[in-house]
Amino acid sequence: MAKGSAKDERAVTPQSENFSDWYNDVVLRAQLVDRGPAKGTMVIRPYGYRLWELLQSALDGRIKDTGHENAYFPLFIPESYLKREAEHVEGFSPELAVVTHAGGKELEEPLVVRPTSETIIGEMMAKWIASHRDLPLLLNQWANVVRWELRPRMFLRTTEFLWQEGHTAHVDEADAMRETLQMLDVYVEIARDWAAIPVVPGEKTAGERFAGALRTFTIEGMMRDGKALQSGTSHYMGTNFAKAFDIKYADASSGGQQYCHTTSWGMSTRMIGAIIMAHGDDKGLMLPPKLAPHQVVIVPMGKGDAAGPVLEAVDALVAELKALKVRVHVDDRPQVSMGFKFNDHEMRGVPLRIAIGPRDLENGVAEVARRVTGEKESLPLAGLAAAIPGILDEIQAAMLARATEFRDANIHTVDTWDAFLEATNTGWARVLHCGQPACEDDIKAASAAATPRCIPNDGEPEEGTCIRCNAPAAYGTRVLFGRAY
Repeated sequence: MAKGSAKDERAVTPQSENFSDWYNDVVLRAQLVDRGPAKGTMVIRPYGYRLWELLQSALDGRIKDTGHENAYFPLFIPESYLKREAEHVEGFSPELAVVTHAGGKELEEPLVVRPTSETIIGEMMAKWIASHRDLPLLLNQWANVVRWELRPRMFLRTTEFLWQEGHTAHVDEADAMRETLQMLDVYVEIARDWAAIPVVPGEKTAGERFAGALRTFTIEGMMRDGKALQSGTSHYMGTNFAKAFDIKYADASSGGQQYCHTTSWGMSTRMIGAIIMAHGDDKGLMLPPKLAPHQVVIVPMGKGDAAGPVLEAVDALVAELKALKVRVHVDDRPQVSMGFKFNDHEMRGVPLRIAIGPRDLENGVAEVARRVTGEKESLPLAGLAAAIPGILDEIQAAMLARATEFRDANIHTVDTWDAFLEATNTGWARVLHCGQPACEDDIKAASAAATPRCIPNDGEPEEGTCIRCNAPAAYGTRVLFGRAY
């Protein structure tokens, strides 16, 4: 059925026709977001926010498991703070929102609406750290940040978005690097085990590092159009911010003052965009059960006298599922057809749909449909609730397997420029690269905007020459290139 048809106003643009339009259709029609009144802003609707809450809860638990504590820091940052770390402010200058007037008058010093919090947290760390006994200092913040995007897209790049940002201080580089890589592993775990996205962890090249960082690590997910999405980052800052904000400690041996080594790391609502684009199809969302607001939807069927016994059976099933901690929703809307309900829940990515009608009840069964495969089967009502958690686990595993198979089929090891162009047109290329920012710029200009995504942590040792300029390759392994969001 054509997009915009009067018979089905919820139809979406096919992915094969225009992936960008498909994405925009889905986020709006699945009722995840609506457009905010200011350019580049979004209103996260209850269904979308519940998805974020579930992701947030899983990640927050892992952050606390690793010894970090949550805190909160101001939204407004004195402009002078950002100027203390020159590379940092230069990296963020084009995206800053600055308050110059408040309370009916011009401010003595402009305030920056936080794009990230290294500077304000650095100021506090300098107050709170005096001795090696105060280290490591392990902080995390759940907050909103503002970055003025020129080309906004819901969840992926919006002027305001939600995230967590971790900030830690350590006695030396070794301890800070352990922290940096530990949190990268946490992000891999959340992406793989909760979002069912088989991300590739690795280090960014020098030209792709976070402003002010000495080393930046990333998790890169492949979307269904073959593009990459940076889904979480972890940064080793060295002593850059410690020197800018005078974050020092008295060391154990001499009592002399030493600069702390700091880290920062973050994952945002962009991860919801990753879930949409890594799993969705032409019917809409396909949500992994662990993060689905509704893991199961039950659609009762039957009218008149036949409806009563069906609803009793549904109520009993709901009670059993809730006792098993399954997130279940009953769609008993009388004003829409069964077909509309089925399509609606497919659009919203509900992993499992159960339909029960009078005839099903007579036969002691229910129709169970899986969103990921479209498979339908009649299962006995007796014992159905107990079977549901296992079915949801199967769906979660199937989604990860599907995404892994797609990713692996679209990463190609190539050694010629023509093969590089072909590989990055539909997926990623694994190549030898010199590591020079000027060469990266040339590659981006000469290809379909392909950029280095990461130097994979598990890359095999290999030497040779750069795919583009033939200079000696850097890093001792291959680099992943691809087009990205």
